[in-house]
Amino acid sequence: MGILGKTLLAGVALAGMTGMAAAEGTIAYFAATSQNGFNQATYEGVQEVAAKRGYQTEILDGQFDAAVQYSQIEDALASGKYVGMIVAPNDSVGIAGAFEQVVAEGIPIGTVLFPVGPDLNTLEPQVKGITVTAASPPVPGATKQAEAVIGYCAEKNPCRVVIMIGAKIFPFDNLRLATYEKVLGQHDNIKVVAVGEGYYSPDPSLKAMTDILQANPDVDVVLSNADQHLVGVEIALEGAGIDPAGLYLSGGGAAAIAITAIREGRWDSTLAYFPKTMGELAMEQIANAIEGKPVTQAINMDEAGPLDAMIDAEVLKAHPDFVGEWEQ
Repeated sequence: MGILGKTLLAGVALAGMTGMAAAEGTIAYFAATSQNGFNQATYEGVQEVAAKRGYQTEILDGQFDAAVQYSQIEDALASGKYVGMIVAPNDSVGIAGAFEQVVAEGIPIGTVLFPVGPDLNTLEPQVKGITVTAASPPVPGATKQAEAVIGYCAEKNPCRVVIMIGAKIFPFDNLRLATYEKVLGQHDNIKVVAVGEGYYSPDPSLKAMTDILQANPDVDVVLSNADQHLVGVEIALEGAGIDPAGLYLSGGGAAAIAITAIREGRWDSTLAYFPKTMGELAMEQIANAIEGKPVTQAINMDEAGPLDAMIDAEVLKAHPDFVGEWEQ
């Protein structure tokens, strides 16, 4: 069955559940953390659509802690305060139990950035009753990034790569790391000399990269899943007397700071995420579910964004007016 068919069937089912409910009440956005620009931009998208549709919103800080976020959802459900929920999951597998509780109470709930369930590359609901998944499957994006590194390294032997991941405790980061290593490992000239954890923040990334450079002063590539990491990486490189423009630097997120860095020739690419657009699209479906309107359950953000998912200087040249949807 195609997406349209699934959308219509979901809409019919939800119309029966809600009885064409009125547009009112509060939507909870459970941020992975409220202390970074990506989650704030997602919330801005939620807020804008919610206001247009007649809803209030509230953000809850998950503190990058899976247990905290799970408890927040349970507490929010028990409070009876919210008519809909949107979650940026810290543990996309472990959070499934909380989703099941919300679904059992008939409250629309959606996930952004990552699917909820054991298969992070499946956008179709893995927990029965999830209203919407607006996400980017990790493996295709990580594969594109790694393939770009392969292209850069084609004439270098050895080509020494540092991978700066978010955190190995996160299932989605483990999957990205495994994808990077698998794709790059097929080429004998490419050597992954170190893996660091940046925790989606410049300061930990600066420390991690500084430590890495002390043991591995010769680096050709830094491959990362987050633009925030490259902010710290760039400072570490400069501190070690290395010109960042002489390396291949690949980030993730399409933050405004990354777009500027690519245009200036300091960085090379970023795997795009469009957090504000993602929040808007998820909120539209939650509102539709509440109001008994047709719902699109699976939204692939690699295809729903305003630009190609892999952004480099050539893409930006073709789109001179593009700016990132978040700062960093």
